[in-house]
Amino acid sequence: MRFDVITLFPEFIDHCARIGVVGRARERGLLDVACWNPRDYAGGNYRRVDERPFGGGPGMLMMIEPLRECLAAARAAAVMPGDTPAPLIHLSPQGEKLTQAMVRKLASQPRLLLLCGRYEGIDERLIEREVDAEVSIGDFVLSGGELAAAVLIDAVGRLQHGALNDEQSAVQDSFEGGLLDCPHYTRSESLGTAGVPDVLLSGDHAAIARWRRQQALGRTWLRRPDLLARTTLCDDDRALLAAFSREWLRAQAVPTSK
Repeated sequence: MRFDVITLFPEFIDHCARIGVVGRARERGLLDVACWNPRDYAGGNYRRVDERPFGGGPGMLMMIEPLRECLAAARAAAVMPGDTPAPLIHLSPQGEKLTQAMVRKLASQPRLLLLCGRYEGIDERLIEREVDAEVSIGDFVLSGGELAAAVLIDAVGRLQHGALNDEQSAVQDSFEGGLLDCPHYTRSESLGTAGVPDVLLSGDHAAIARWRRQQALGRTWLRRPDLLARTTLCDDDRALLAAFSREWLRAQAVPTSK
């Protein structure tokens, strides 16, 4: 898979894409990340890429011309005959919120173009004419789209076949299947097995799977009931969740003094 990122700070994107899972995937040839700087396509001695907005107001807007030429160069790069044009995604707080379902859909694309805004944003006419989708990573404002682009590259990149050492890691992640992940425990020299649920030490894989499913249901019920409301539960899931909620409510009960 290939990402082409249009950004005024290519060194930031390149650094983020050299570490962790994405960095290893690039080393293995599973991902390619290329950066394109609109300033390289700006005219004049100062290579200006911003201008004041019509109507006045604070801040500057990214200009159309450098972005358009930069985008054309990015689109033309590494294109083979018969290739489907890669979609252009604008990272924007006004976009559709990024979810795991969207990430999985994007991961099936062979190539994505990511547009990172700066200043007060991008001239709306370029967005209307060139952008295929706007994506937000949350209801907050960043100084630019680079952090959001790095988040999207990481989320999508880790789903590429071979990017993770164990493919089941992605299957068991939070939000896969609409639920949060269950709690996990590992060996500790100082704590030993203290605090580890007995079922995880039992060796009974069916019981462990059932416990993990119940914990995922219960944790989602406690922390993200909005996710649970959108998830279709089978009879077994409903029974597991009912047992979890009864136990949790019992543990929260405060004894009344006589």
